[in-house]
Amino acid sequence: MSVFNRRNAFVGWLVVTLAKPVAKQKARAAAGKAGSKKGGAVMASVAAVGAAFAGLMFWRKRRSNDTPTES
Repeated sequence: MSVFNRRNAFVGWLVVTLAKPVAKQKARAAAGKAGSKKGGAVMASVAAVGAAFAGLMFWRKRRSNDTPTES
């Protein structure tokens, strides 16, 4: 007996077809609970500031290693 047959393919297609709208609805509901647009902008700003800070620290560390050391 084969694992892939028409019946199993149909059942799989049916499950995906019926589950997709439910998953989209749950995703929209979860996105609505995440916060308002203002909250998203605040989080984006915090992420941008953190990325800039990390970049500056990386650049500073890398620049301090460029100076030749005399042994």
